[in-house]
Amino acid sequence: MTSDDFRRLALQFHGATESAHMDHPDFRVGKRIFATLDYPEPGWAMVRLLPEQQEKLISTDARVFSRAAGGWGEKGSTLLQLAHTDEETAETALRMAYENLERRFSLRS
Repeated sequence: MTSDDFRRLALQFHGATESAHMDHPDFRVGKRIFATLDYPEPGWAMVRLLPEQQEKLISTDARVFSRAAGGWGEKGSTLLQLAHTDEETAETALRMAYENLERRFSLRS
């Protein structure tokens, strides 16, 4: 999967826009980020999951998924190595992150 593929998938969700945070492209609804690209470096992406979702994905495929460093990782920030990620896997992780945001902040009216 390429960065452009990940970007296309992230932007398919209702209200999703691309912005930037700390010199990395991010994907958000309103001011809430659900994914970033090129973090921690090019070829990687991050999705904001619940810790239990993170553990499930890592246990399913540790070649694709890993915990982000520090407190963010402990809270569910999950890295995807794009070279080992297929479209279906990335879309599933992005959907989980988007739906978590949607539930937590009641984004749809």
